[in-house]
Amino acid sequence: MHQRLDPQEIPPGCPAHGNVQMYGPSFGADPDSHYAQLRSFGLSAPVDIAPDVQAELVTSYDAALYVLQNPASFVRDSRRWNALNEGRIPADSPALPMMGYRPNALFSDGAAHARLRRAVTDSLATVNEHQLIRQTQQSANYLISQFSTDIRGQAELMAEYAQPLPLLVFSDLFGCPPEIGDRVIAGISGIFEGTPGADEVLGGALTELIDLKRRRPTDDLTTRLMEHPAQLSDEEVLHQLVTLLSGGTAPLAAAIGTSSALYLGEDWQVGLPVEDAVSQTLWNYAPIANYAAHYPTHDVELGGRVVRANDPVLISFAAANTDPKLTEHREQLSAKAHLAFGAGPHACPAKDPAFMIAVTAVEVLLNQLLDVELRVPFKALTWTPSPWSRSLVTLPIRFTPRAVPQAAGAAGTAGTAGSNGGHQPLQQQTAASAPSKAGPSGLPGLSGLSGSSGSSGSSRTNAAAAPQSKGGLFSRFLAWTRGE
Repeated sequence: MHQRLDPQEIPPGCPAHGNVQMYGPSFGADPDSHYAQLRSFGLSAPVDIAPDVQAELVTSYDAALYVLQNPASFVRDSRRWNALNEGRIPADSPALPMMGYRPNALFSDGAAHARLRRAVTDSLATVNEHQLIRQTQQSANYLISQFSTDIRGQAELMAEYAQPLPLLVFSDLFGCPPEIGDRVIAGISGIFEGTPGADEVLGGALTELIDLKRRRPTDDLTTRLMEHPAQLSDEEVLHQLVTLLSGGTAPLAAAIGTSSALYLGEDWQVGLPVEDAVSQTLWNYAPIANYAAHYPTHDVELGGRVVRANDPVLISFAAANTDPKLTEHREQLSAKAHLAFGAGPHACPAKDPAFMIAVTAVEVLLNQLLDVELRVPFKALTWTPSPWSRSLVTLPIRFTPRAVPQAAGAAGTAGTAGSNGGHQPLQQQTAASAPSKAGPSGLPGLSGLSGSSGSSGSSRTNAAAAPQSKGGLFSRFLAWTRGE
C-alpha cells in the first residue's frame, strides 16, 4: 500500500489522500510545477494518473534507470495490476487504454518479451537509412505542397504537417497499398481522436494487410515481421504493428512539432543545428511524458516510500530528464543519455530511425519555406493536458506563399539548416518551388483492438473514419508521387 502522509505534511494542491492530480487543464498548463511538487515526496510520489486511478510516479533520473533496468523486480505485464483485478478501476477509465494488457512486446516479460522484441528489432534493422530519409522527405514535401500556396501564407503545422507526416512514412514502411493505407491512417488517427469504431477500422485494415502479405510478400516491414524466425502468428504480427503505430506516430508528431517550434522560437541560439532542437525536445519536452507502467514482483522501497507488489509504478520521463540533480553534470552526459526513448530491455527499438525522421522533417520544412516563422511566441503556445504525452495543441506559422505549386512527386533533398541560424535553400531547388517575393505581412484507446472485423461491416460504414471519395491521405499522397 502507498505510504500515507500526515495531513499536515501534504503539499498544497494535493487531494486529501495525498496524491498529486496528474490530469486536466491545471496539469496541462504547467506540468513542470507539478513535477517540482512531486519531487518533495522523494524519488517517487503518489499520483492520480486519471480519476480513481492511483499509481507511484518515479521522478528521479537514477531511480527511473533502476526501475527500467531491473526486470527481475519490476515487470510490465499489467494483468498483475491489483486495483484492476480487484474491480477498483472504472471500466471507462482513460487509463485503461494506456495501461491495459495487450499481447505485444511492450506488455511482455522474460522469454515471451525476448521473442517478440527480437522480431521487431531485427525487422527494423533491415530498414535502409537512405530509403527512410527519402520516404520522409517525400512525405514532407507532399504535405508542404498542400498548404504552401495558400495566399494567406499561413498554416497550422501540427494538423497539416507534424501529425500526418509519420502516418505517411509508417504506411509506406508497412508496405500498404493505397486503400489499406487510407484505412490504417484513418483508424490510428481515429483512435487518438476518440472516434467511435476506429479500433475496428484499424484492426480490419491491418488484418487485410497481413492476409495480403501472406499471399504476396514484398520488401517491407510487415513481410519481414511475418517471415522472421520467431514465427509470429498473424495476431502477434497485428499487435506488433499496432505497437509501432501507436508508439511511433503520436510521439514523432509531438517531437516534430516541438522541435520546429523550438528552432523557430524567440530564444533559439543562432547557429545551432536542427539536431540540437530535436535533442532539446527529447530532453526537456519528452513526447512520452509519463508512461511505462511496471509492477513490482514484491514490496519495494523507493527512497523511503514503500510500494506494494503489483501496484503500478509509472516512469515520468519528463521529470527524470529535468531532474535538478542532473544540472551539475548534464553537459557531461551523452546527448543520448535522456530517457525519452526509455532504457533497459523495453527501450524503444526504433529510437535511431525516430530521431532521423524528426530531424529530416524539420530540415525539409526550413528549406522549403525559407522565411517560415511562428505567428505567436514559443512561450505562448499551448500544450495538451494529457499526463501521458507532451505535445503542442497547435503550431501556427506564417511564410511567403509559393506562386507556383511544387512539381508533383519531387522528393527533393533535406539539406541542413545553415550554420548562421538561417534557412539554407535546397541544393537543387527549382524555380517552381522557390518562394514568391510578394509575401504576407509580418499517444490510445487500443485495448479493444481486434483483427476479426475484416474490411466490411462497421469498419467501413463509420463515416468519420472512412476515406474520402477521391481517396484518403495515403492514396492522395501516392497519386501525387506519380504526378497524377
